[in-house]
Amino acid sequence: MYQVGIDIGSSAAKAAVLKDGAVFRTLLLNTGFNSRKTADEIYDMLAADGITKENADYVATGYGRVSVPYADRSVTEITCHGKGAWFLFGKNGSVIDIGGQDTKGIALKNGRVMKFIMNDKCSAGTGKFLEVMTNRLGLTMEELSLLAKKGNPITISSMCTVFAESEVISLIGKGTPREDIAYGVIESVVTKVVQLIAQVPGDQYFLTGGLCEDSYILGRLSHALKAPVESTPLARYAGAIGAALMASEQKG
Repeated sequence: MYQVGIDIGSSAAKAAVLKDGAVFRTLLLNTGFNSRKTADEIYDMLAADGITKENADYVATGYGRVSVPYADRSVTEITCHGKGAWFLFGKNGSVIDIGGQDTKGIALKNGRVMKFIMNDKCSAGTGKFLEVMTNRLGLTMEELSLLAKKGNPITISSMCTVFAESEVISLIGKGTPREDIAYGVIESVVTKVVQLIAQVPGDQYFLTGGLCEDSYILGRLSHALKAPVESTPLARYAGAIGAALMASEQKG
């Protein structure tokens, strides 16, 4: 039997398939406008490889978890991210998940979620904030990080994404170098994440979500937290992996 976890986020949909306790396959799609359609696409893609309701158990999580009609059950994001992070890192510490619409901090001890915190409804300090800023600067996320490495410190002080975008437009109008603006954008996110994570402090940290392979952001977070921030490419799928583990447990 396979265990399938499906994490329908606000920006990206992830699936993780476990077999014999190991990650067998992962999928990554844009969530798009219709979460139900995206969930059906995931099922069809897995079914094409022989993974179906006949030989797999499914658990859904994330923003659009109610849009996965074939899931055996749905589980909260916090539980799944905690389980997924423990599976990937196996250490006590605090998980930082920078998602599309929210950022989460989760304190883990011996595989259990001890405490968690989420940001407020403002998208500052999230993937959406970075998406807005990269679009305004005409850059990809990778290009933003590469430029930021060369930038001089500037501060983007607005707490709201809309006002921060106006601030960036003003900086562009003044002829501020893009690398300086890129530096300011990423430092703004790092500052907001660190302020949130201060409520679930740890001796070490683990970054999950779509920025898990961004070495520049990992470095800036480590510097700001004064503690190592680890990650791995599979950390993008932490929520889906945790959901798959829940599927395994429900049949255990």
